[in-house]
Amino acid sequence: MLKAIQILGCSSGFISQRLKKPHSGNGFSLISSKTSYNSTPKSLSFRVIRMLSSPSQSNSDAPSSSSSSVAVHLAGNVRKIKFCQWCGGPAKHEIPDGEEKIRAICTLCGKIAYQNPKMVVGCLIEHDRKILLCKRNIEPSFGLWTLPAGYLEIGESAAEGAIRETWEEAGAEVEVISPFAQLDIPLIGQTYVIFLAKLKKPQFSPGPESSECCLFELDDIPFDSLAFSSIFVTLNLYIEDVKSGKVKFHYGTINKRFEMRLRHLVK
Repeated sequence: MLKAIQILGCSSGFISQRLKKPHSGNGFSLISSKTSYNSTPKSLSFRVIRMLSSPSQSNSDAPSSSSSSVAVHLAGNVRKIKFCQWCGGPAKHEIPDGEEKIRAICTLCGKIAYQNPKMVVGCLIEHDRKILLCKRNIEPSFGLWTLPAGYLEIGESAAEGAIRETWEEAGAEVEVISPFAQLDIPLIGQTYVIFLAKLKKPQFSPGPESSECCLFELDDIPFDSLAFSSIFVTLNLYIEDVKSGKVKFHYGTINKRFEMRLRHLVK
């Protein structure tokens, strides 16, 4: 079970939990916690998503509840850094004084290479009560469906990056309406920020990274052929919001190791 769950916003209010099983036979569940706040601003509302394995699955893949175990896991990627990015000197791997994680330290100039999470930005585009999805034409997840999204670049805001990625992958000009979801995946160092958006013109076409682009009715979204767990969670949240009659902002943390098991199950 994923333990590292955070709720943003003010501390007052109440939390109600319910178990949701979007479709049977997939070996996983979503737990959705809806938080309502009574203090100002009254419209503030967040939802937290936890992804769990089914009871029949082994617990050996579940991450520890301690934050230090996550830190050690991420530090393992540091060993791929063999040389200094500044002077080219060989790197050693140890914990610097005053720190807790293993870092790549240059043996010549002494500089430390810090690895930071990457932000993925994208758009959830609604048009005529349908959602625009792209079929990936590249790895990873070749041939699976996703929202138009990609890495944020230096010099652009999150919304600007989402608009650019939508143009590159779906050939669509969009207007961002509001942020919809932030989904953190600590084990791979990624944060997804998905914006609600609308088409400026009812035109779209696949870019080089997409083989198809299509508008799907909510009931026809190919949940068994989605590229990433973040997209699966985002679309489920949106469908729940539509059914409730109120679209809200959502925040959650995804266990990446569970996603690998999820993708195996839905193939």
